Amino acid sequence: MAADGDDERGFFHERPLALKPGKTAVAKPQHAGHRDRLRQRFREAGSGALADYELLELLLFRSIPRADTKARAKALLKRFGSLAEVLGAPEHLLREVEDIGEGAALDLKVVAAAAQRMARGEIKGREILSSWTQVIDYCRAAMAFEDREQFRILFLDKKNALIADEVQQTGTVDHTPVYPREVVRRALELSATAVILVHNHPSGDPTPSRADIDMTKTIIASAKPLGISVHDHIIIGKKGHTSMKGLMLI
Repeated sequence: MAADGDDERGFFHERPLALKPGKTAVAKPQHAGHRDRLRQRFREAGSGALADYELLELLLFRSIPRADTKARAKALLKRFGSLAEVLGAPEHLLREVEDIGEGAALDLKVVAAAAQRMARGEIKGREILSSWTQVIDYCRAAMAFEDREQFRILFLDKKNALIADEVQQTGTVDHTPVYPREVVRRALELSATAVILVHNHPSGDPTPSRADIDMTKTIIASAKPLGISVHDHIIIGKKGHTSMKGLMLI
C-alpha cells in the first residue's frame, strides 16, 4: 500500500510534478489517457452516461493524481455496495479499503457534506408538505448510512416552512434516547408550530419498533396542548424509509 504522501493530494488539489535539475520529462502513465477520456465523456454526455464506479473515479482523480483509480473505485463499491453508501461511510471505514488513504477518505467526506448541503437547500424555507420527495432525499443523504442512531427534528413555522433542522440525540447502533420534554421545549424556543421527527436504523430495516411508536405518541401528547403538531415520524434505512403517518400508526 502506497503512503499517503506518495499517492494523494488532499482536498482535490492536483499539482503537476516538478522535475529535478538535469532530469528530462517522461511519458504520461497509461492511466492519464483514461482520465482524459473519462472527463471528456462527463463533459459531453453528463453523469448519466457514467457508471457509479466511473463517477467515483472522477472524484478520486484529484486526491490520487499519480495512480490508476479504477481498481480503488471498484474496491470501494464492493465494500460498501453503492456510490451513496461509499459517500455515507465513516471516514475510518473508508481508510480500511486498500490504497484509500487519509486524503482520499477525507475528500470523499467533503463531497458527501456538499451533497447534504445541496439537499438541505432544496427544502430550506419551502413548504415542507408540498416538497415531500425533497424532504426524504435530504433525510436519506443526511442519515441513511450513519453507523449510529440519530434522532433529528425538522422544526416548521405556521406555513409549514422549515425553520431549523437539528440532531437532538445520537445513540448506539440500535437505540437513541429521546426526551419528549426537550423536543417540546426546543420547538417553543424556535416558535415552531409543527415538527417532523426523523431517525435512522443503522441495521437498514426502517420498520418502526414498538418503542418507536410509543415514544412518538408520547411526544404528540406532550406537544398538542401547546399548539405544536407532529406531522410525521420518518424512519430512514439504507434501502428505504417508513412513514408512521403513512402506516397510520399515529
